[in-house]
Amino acid sequence: MADQLVLDRPAADGADDSAKRRQVIEGARQVFLARGFDAASMGDIAKAAGVSKGTLYVYFKDKEELFTAIVMEECVGQAERIFHLDPADPDVEGALMRLGVAYINFMCQPQKASAVRTVIAIADRMPSIGQAFYEHGPAAGIEKLADYLRAQTEAGVLAVEHPEITAAQFLDSCQATLFKPVLFNFAPPPSHERVSHVIGIAVRAFVRAYRAK
Repeated sequence: MADQLVLDRPAADGADDSAKRRQVIEGARQVFLARGFDAASMGDIAKAAGVSKGTLYVYFKDKEELFTAIVMEECVGQAERIFHLDPADPDVEGALMRLGVAYINFMCQPQKASAVRTVIAIADRMPSIGQAFYEHGPAAGIEKLADYLRAQTEAGVLAVEHPEITAAQFLDSCQATLFKPVLFNFAPPPSHERVSHVIGIAVRAFVRAYRAK
């Protein structure tokens, strides 16, 4: 039955953005975050979305494909909203401060941390999901920041020899005492004051290390 329904999926020309598909995704998001990937069933998701199981299979062939769609949506949204850096902006300190604060505030939202935990939990058994998450999430953010650092190096503002590595190290320095405690349920999301304080330290250290002499 499910196979027949998969054959009847809407074409990808614009139907992917339909209100019904959005309804399915939002219902699935609630169930995955509340129960995790393994405990969630297509029946649970259909109930949360207010649709029949048949409707789920019209848009997604299985639970893995549905979860992957949610992961991809989260990653793309993060890249578009947070890693928007102007290569012509020479105010490196200001740009990194805005980026770091926005990045940590985004990642430390309870539902975002839960999503990361879910991906980590299933990445060993379903490496394609882990790979998709990393490629379109962390790796995409690193690439966008690296492009900015490369542009500022070419402009003579910075002296960064390895932009990708430097970008990754900066983002890790932002996470170290802010997101990681939240990820492991060691601490609640940090206050705005704490985020600004820690990111400020990371930015100042970065500028001292990489400002062109």
